[in-house]
Amino acid sequence: MSTSQLIINLIGLAAIVWIIWYFWLYRKQGVQVNEVGGVQQVHVTVKGGYDPDVIVVKKGRPVRLLFTRQESSLCSEMVIFDSIGKSAKLPEGETVAVEFTPDKTGEIGFQCQMGMLRGKVIVQD
Repeated sequence: MSTSQLIINLIGLAAIVWIIWYFWLYRKQGVQVNEVGGVQQVHVTVKGGYDPDVIVVKKGRPVRLLFTRQESSLCSEMVIFDSIGKSAKLPEGETVAVEFTPDKTGEIGFQCQMGMLRGKVIVQD
């Protein structure tokens, strides 16, 4: 094996390791929400994904997620919370509130209607 082949193989191996880490091993901490007037509230920007996409809230307190869509992609025109039966249409450039009160700890996933953009709300005691 020549030196150039060895270098190319090492670069390819490094790329594979990075992909595995980024897509399967990396875990975000999550964003703690601010409490505004007794409601846990956070702004979520929708542009190629959800930012933040991991949100940490406290159980038993009302939650308000303010989604603002900053793109025209058809994939991001809806946000769906399957486990709590909520969804909302997200018009481009407008802020839309999704409100709920989590009654148990765990994770509440949310996604676009195609399932390509994903996020989650982590409910803690």
